[in-house]
Parts: sequence; structure tokens; C-alpha cells
Amino acid sequence: MVNMKKLLSLGLVSVMSLSILAGCGETAPAATTDAPAQTETKEEAPAAEEKKEEAPAEAPAEAPAEASGDATTINVYRCTFNLANPDSAQVAKVQDAINAYIADKIPVQITLTDIGSGEYTDKANLALQSGEINLLWTASWEGTIGTNDLVPQNAVYDLSDLLPGTPLYASMDEGQWEASKYDGKNYFVPVYKDNVEGYDFMFRKDLVDKYGWDITSVKELKDLEPMLEDAKKEGLKYPFLTQKTAMFYRWYIDNYDFFTADATTNFFAVDKKTNEVVNVLETEDYKNFCTLMAEWADKGYISEDEANKVTTDTTTQTQDWAISWWTDIPVNEEANSRYGQDVVMQKATDRWAHSTSALGSCYCVTKTSTPEQAKACVDFLGLLYTDSTLADMYTFGIEGEDFTYDANHQVTQTSEKYNHSMWESASATIVTPLDNEPADKASLYKDFNGGAKTSPAAGFRFDKTPVEAAYTACSGKNAEYGFILENGGFAAKDVESKIKDYQAALDEAGFADVLAEFKNQYDAWKK
Repeated sequence: MVNMKKLLSLGLVSVMSLSILAGCGETAPAATTDAPAQTETKEEAPAAEEKKEEAPAEAPAEAPAEASGDATTINVYRCTFNLANPDSAQVAKVQDAINAYIADKIPVQITLTDIGSGEYTDKANLALQSGEINLLWTASWEGTIGTNDLVPQNAVYDLSDLLPGTPLYASMDEGQWEASKYDGKNYFVPVYKDNVEGYDFMFRKDLVDKYGWDITSVKELKDLEPMLEDAKKEGLKYPFLTQKTAMFYRWYIDNYDFFTADATTNFFAVDKKTNEVVNVLETEDYKNFCTLMAEWADKGYISEDEANKVTTDTTTQTQDWAISWWTDIPVNEEANSRYGQDVVMQKATDRWAHSTSALGSCYCVTKTSTPEQAKACVDFLGLLYTDSTLADMYTFGIEGEDFTYDANHQVTQTSEKYNHSMWESASATIVTPLDNEPADKASLYKDFNGGAKTSPAAGFRFDKTPVEAAYTACSGKNAEYGFILENGGFAAKDVESKIKDYQAALDEAGFADVLAEFKNQYDAWKK
């Protein structure tokens, strides 16, 4: 029997992956909070050969009709990754500038709240619970307020009937809207950027030059060891910087689809070779990875700061590290401006399209919003995704204070008070490229997305409702065991015993029931 559900899911992902972006942009995070973001491939996505390239629908040339009547005010919450602490006074100035600009374009005004990534999840969650937010930035990889948390909590507004016919809907091809659906509904508005996921090894270029490292020789983690030894002798505090991230689910994306999009439950996965749900803790891959991290910590390559979560989201902007990781994007040179120093990348994994790859950065309207507020959110995003002036203001701040345009009308960021990136702001088709980015980013995005593989589990979403208590209990064991194991927090000699302890704790929390539910749902979906 033909698996029509599977074919449909793969077809949608392929349409999404082959879409041609109409302009320039950037992309997925070098996520520092279990960011999440992504090269050659061994084979094309299954449906890619059967579908012809489809360009996204053209965005309106002009903004929506001039606003009339009273404006609806919406509260917008967003996360800052490029600054440790946003400057509230400058954020207020940007907010006022945005409101002045949009006043005669749409009947909307915004109240903008900008929160540093270290506090964002907690603060945004409190505001969400108290009904203070209308438009929320989120992502599949975010904790607590991630896409997989918000839908089961009934915390997001169903936009399915509100989107069609709007400038926002027309700003992206239908493949994006299909790929970002959750349970068949449009709860989320994806940031139009790269929509596949893969990872790179990232090196400080000055050290590559100093030691003559041949980074093209690095094919797997073990190949980094001679370089890490050089970095240790250099006296660096973080020869290998994990960015306080449990990295197994990133480095092993070629082998497994961690379809929960939740780093705290990366013990559930689909083995891509067998297309079966597996307990990752029972695999040799997991034991070998945790052992290697422990050995590196024993040798001084990984600092205990990682397991203790002492490193910050701006540690990559220092010269205290040598080698780290990066979410692969069409223009990896973007990392140079983000980190304030030259870095170079070497491919670590292939790129994959999967169930949450289009939700690596997105917006949602909160369920507590009124219909008028929901419409105002859609109107604001519609203008944000189609008006370059607004998109630049929202992303970069105030021209002359936070950024300038060079002779080629590309952006130079100059502020330490307001600083965002395209991937967590607005559509790649409309945000002006940075001064260190190429002008042909549209074709780069096309090649990047079109060359991805498609996971066998693409389109599957797990409903944890039947086992939610056990799932949550299992997730809670990650901080006690998994995170520490994957950041070298236990001695190498103790790794196997700690994995057994981890499994025992999971079993006590109801792991068997959750694993069985995963298998039942996935097997039913495959049919």
C-alpha cells in the first residue's frame, strides 16, 4: 500500500526546499541555548526529482492600504542573541521609530520588549502566562516556550483562516506555510530563511593561520584532537567550546532524527537507517560520544564551565576559545560579524529537511489575544516581511545610531545597544544584507536548501498528551545526567556507569511507556 501521508509530507518539504528566495538574508542561529539552526549530499530528497522549482509568491510592491481609525496596540516579545543585555532605552527609541513609520501604513502600534537570550525563556514564559504578550518570537528548539510546548498548552492562536489573502501570506511560497503547519494548522509564522538543518566545526581563523591547521582533514570529532592540544598549549580556557549545549543531537543528525526538537529528550529518536524509533542511550554512538567528551575534559580540552553552564552566549565573541560549532547557513561569513572576529568552517554533518526545520525561528500570536489583536499581529508581520525599511529598523535599529548603509546600500552594524540578526527578525527576502555578505544571497539560499536530504520522519509530530506526565518526568532527568554526560562533566572511567544510572532514572520516570507511545504513533504514521 502506498504511504500517501508520507509522500505528501516529503513532497511538501521538497517544495519548501526548492523554493527560490527573492532577495537576500541570513539564517539559523549558532544557537547557544540549544539552538537551536545546518555540504554536499549523498542523494537528493526523495520528492525533489519529481517537482519543478517553484518561486515564492511575489510580495506586494507596496504596503497595505493606508491606516484609518484607531490603531490596535500589540505587545511584541523578542529575544536578543547578539547582545548579553539589550539597552531598554534604545529599544524604546526603536519602538517609537517603528510606530512613527508604520502609522500611516497599517492601523497598528507596537510595544516592543527585547530580552537577552539568557533570560528570555523564563521572562517570556511568565509574561505569556499572565497574558501580557500578543506576538511572541519562538523556535522549535526553544525550551518551555518552544513550538512543541505552546501547541499542547493551547497557548497559540490558530491563524489558518486569518492568513490567506494577506500580504503576509503572499510574502512566502505555500511550501513554507505547509512545512510550518502544526497538526495541520497554521499556528506559526516562519521567518523566511534557510529551512534545513546541519552543522559545522567552527575555528578561530587566527589560530588556523598560526598553527597551519588543515581543517579540511577534519571529518569527525576525533580529528580535532591535535588542534585541541595546540589550543591547550596556547593557554586557552576553552579549547573546545560547546556553548553550554548538549551536542549529541547535533553531531549525530546524519544518523538519527531527534523529532521531539527538544534537546532534553534526545534519548528518543528515529534511526535513519532502519526507520525505527530507538532508545538512543542503548546505542554505541551515544556511549562513544559521551566517552570522547569525558576524555577531552580529562585532558583539559573542555572546561568544567560547560557542564556547570558558566559560559555565556557572548563567550564566542572572546578569544578564550579555539574550536566550537556552528549551524550551517548559506553565508557562513555572517559569523565574523556576529562574533567580532574571523572564523572558518568545516562541514560536520549533511543538511536535513525534517518536521521542525521550518520552525527554527518563527512567530506566534498568543491565544489570549483578541481577534482584533490577532489581525493586528498579522498586519504587522505582513508589513515587516514586505517593507525593507521596517525590516531593517526592526533588525538593526535606528539608522545613524545603530547602523549605517555603505555605498552599496549594505548594512554596517555599529551599536552595542540594539543588534539583531535576520534569522530571528524578518524575511530573508527583505532584510538588507550586511556589508560582509554577498549580493547573490538568493541563489545561495536556493542551492543551500535544494541540496538537503529529507529525513524519513519528515512530517511526523509526536502527541505527548497520552504520556505527558512521564514525558515531562523523563525530560527532567536530562539536567541531572544527559547534559553533564554530553559536556564531559563525568570522568571517562565513569561514563558507562553514569549512562546506566541515567537509564535507571528514566525507567523510574516512566520511560518505557513514553518509548512505547512513540513507537505506536510512528508506526501508525508510517502506514
